[in-house]
Amino acid sequence: MRIDQRYRPGGTNEQPRTRWVDQAAFGRRRPDLRLGTTSHRVDRTGEDAVDRIAVRHTVSTSTAEYSLLLNAPEHVGRRLVGDALRDAVAELRAVDLTYGPGRPDSLVSRLRRGEIAPESYPPLADLVDRCAAMRAATDGWFDAWAVPGGFDPGGLLNGWAVERAAARLRAAGIHDYAVLSGADLTVRGHAAHGGPWRVAVHHPTDGRRPPLVLEMTAGAVGTSGVTGRRDHVVDPHTGEPADQLVAATVVGPDLAVADAYATALYAAGPPGLAWFRNGSGYQALFAHRRR
Repeated sequence: MRIDQRYRPGGTNEQPRTRWVDQAAFGRRRPDLRLGTTSHRVDRTGEDAVDRIAVRHTVSTSTAEYSLLLNAPEHVGRRLVGDALRDAVAELRAVDLTYGPGRPDSLVSRLRRGEIAPESYPPLADLVDRCAAMRAATDGWFDAWAVPGGFDPGGLLNGWAVERAAARLRAAGIHDYAVLSGADLTVRGHAAHGGPWRVAVHHPTDGRRPPLVLEMTAGAVGTSGVTGRRDHVVDPHTGEPADQLVAATVVGPDLAVADAYATALYAAGPPGLAWFRNGSGYQALFAHRRR
């Protein structure tokens, strides 16, 4: 059984800054970014930029690899673009070091041991509040507390890190960027060619199917399950590995929320599609059952 939901032009759930593009009408234009394969792929690197400074940088932490694509008008200057990039990379590294649940000395690990309270550090309080909000939004299917060993924000942490890095870019004056990690991304503004970011989202299990193509000037895509591992998401109600879906992909304004929804949908299976019918601003692109 397949369950696929797409953005459709004029649909009631369509994000005003994320538009589904009919593949037939897309013609020969290449996408800027591809998602849903074993790793993300960047098809364009700004070679057709006009009067723009275009930069691509990849950084690895202990848990993820990130690609950052920035472009800015020439008058902004390469120094400012470079400083913005360094700030964003520093934020990604800081989140890994400070909040990674796999690090014994991280704030999350200390919270699990009862050594600190969330209120001790405002960013930690924000992370905990987001996890609590997503537990409520998904009827408990995303539950950072229903994990062996205690609180673990892993299903939301990567998206949270990306959004914090993106905020650093905006604070530095960079408003046209894409930040990718695996099958997840967040974008803002325009690609170096001057148009919206063209994102091809490939089907998680059927490589023969044409991808869904999104044109985005603000938004995020979060995916759970494309690694092929059958035990990386736990059913919070039983404690057993979730096994209903092969993968789940969700699109919406914020990557941390989209990631959490994708994780919960992966665990809940088809009943989780009800979460996207209440005007939440998020939509399931793929939810594919195991055979």
